[in-house]
Amino acid sequence: MAELTEAKKNTHIKKLENITGKDNILYDYDSCYAYSTDSTNIIKDNEIADIVIFPENTEQVSKIMKYANENNIPVTARAAGTSVCGACLPKKGGIVLDFAKMNKIIEVNKDNLICIAEPGVVIEDLKKAAEKYNLFYPPDPSNLKVSMLGGSIGLSSGGPHTFKYGSTKDYIIDLEVVLADGTILHTGSSCSKDVTGYNMTQLFVGSEGTLGIITRATIRLIPKPEDTRVLLAYFDTLEDTAKTANDIISNLITPSVIDLLDKNTLATTESFYPSGLLTDKTAALLIEIDGFKSTLDNQYEKIIEICKNNNSSYIQTAKTKEEEEKIWITRRSSFGATAKLAPNVLTEDVVVPRDNIVTLVKGIWNICSKYNLKTCIMGHIGDGNIHPNIALDLRNTEERKNFEKAKAELFELALSLNGRLSGEHGIGCEKSYFINKALDPNNLKLMKQIKNMLDPKNILNPEKIF
Repeated sequence: MAELTEAKKNTHIKKLENITGKDNILYDYDSCYAYSTDSTNIIKDNEIADIVIFPENTEQVSKIMKYANENNIPVTARAAGTSVCGACLPKKGGIVLDFAKMNKIIEVNKDNLICIAEPGVVIEDLKKAAEKYNLFYPPDPSNLKVSMLGGSIGLSSGGPHTFKYGSTKDYIIDLEVVLADGTILHTGSSCSKDVTGYNMTQLFVGSEGTLGIITRATIRLIPKPEDTRVLLAYFDTLEDTAKTANDIISNLITPSVIDLLDKNTLATTESFYPSGLLTDKTAALLIEIDGFKSTLDNQYEKIIEICKNNNSSYIQTAKTKEEEEKIWITRRSSFGATAKLAPNVLTEDVVVPRDNIVTLVKGIWNICSKYNLKTCIMGHIGDGNIHPNIALDLRNTEERKNFEKAKAELFELALSLNGRLSGEHGIGCEKSYFINKALDPNNLKLMKQIKNMLDPKNILNPEKIF
C-alpha cells in the first residue's frame, strides 16, 4: 500500500473512515511510525503502516477486512505491541488494526467457570476480574500489567505458572474470528468439554494473526487456590540447581512456579531493585507452591529439605504476603533491570527437554561470551523454557552483527538438544528464517496450505512465521 499514489491512499482513508469514523483512524507519518514498532526495537523505513485503525466492534473489523481483501491491502493486528519476536510489525505496510478500544470484559460466569472478553483487555485486569469471583486465570506473562489478551492468544503466551497450569492455549475454548475476506467465524463453544468436529480454536491460538483476526474470546477459569508459599533458594553450581528442580518434581510435588535466575540476573536485578538478593551465587530457584493451606506446610518443608540436600547455600523464605510480593517484584523486575545495562534489550526464547537445561544454559553463557554480549538468563526450568535477556546498543553495527550471530547459534543449540525455537514468545519475523530447520517438511507444507486456504491473498500479517 505504501507504493500507492497519494490520491489512491486518500480514497482508502475516506472509505475506511466511513466504517469506523474519523476519530478512529490515524494516517500521519509520526503516528504510523509509532504503531509500527514493538519490543524488538527494530523498525525499517519501508516497513511502516500507512493507516492505523482503532475498531470498536467485530462488525467494523469485518467490514475493514472485506475492504482490505478487495483492495489487496495488508492488515496487521496489534494489541499492546509487547511482542519480542516482531509478531506485530507491519512488514508490508498497509493497515495496523489496534485493539485498544475493544477492551471490555463482557462476562464472568462463576457457575460455568468462564469469562468472555475482547482482545484489548489487559491480562492483569482479566486476572483481577476473575479473582472477584474467587476464580483464577493462570497465564501470566511477565508484562501482564500491559500485555493484552489478543496478543497473548495470538502468541499463546505462558509465564511462570505454565509448569503446573499450562499456557494460554489451555484456557481458550471459543474464539470469534474475522477471516481475511471479512467472514465472522466462531470456533468453539462455552462448554468445558467439546469434541464436536475439528478443534478450530487451537488452530487460531498461536497463529500470530496470520489466519484470522481475534475479536472475542471465551476463556476457561479455575477455582483460585486457597493459599501460596514462596521461597528463593541459591546454589553454587548449575548442576545442583537443576537437580533440585528435578528432585522436587520426583517427590510428587508440583510447584505452581519453579523459575531459574542466573548470577548475572541476580546481580543486575539487585542493582536495579535492591532487595537483599545474593549476587555471588551461580543461580537461584524461585519456587512457589499453592493449594489448600492444610497441605502447604508439609510441601514447603519438604522443598526446603530437598534444597538443602542439593547443597543450597542459602534459602530465603517468605513468611508474609508482603515478603512473597517482594520476591515476585524482584522476579518481574529482571527484564527492566537488564535495560539498565545498555540502550536496548532483546529477549530470546527457546525450550528444551528439562534434562538438557544445564547444557543449554552453559551453551548460552559460552555463546554470549564468545560474542562479548551482556546476558542475563532467566526462565521456567520446570518446563525447560529459557530466556536470555541480551543487553546491547542496536546503533552499534558490530554489536548488532554479533547478536545476529549469537542468535543463530542459540537456535542451533536448542534444536540440537531436541528443543524448539519458542516456548511462549512465538516466531514472528525474527525467527521465521529458522523455521525450516525446526519443523518436519510435511508439517511445514501443511501449515502453508492452511495459510493459503484461509488467506489466499496473503494480506493477514504477511512475512510472519514462514
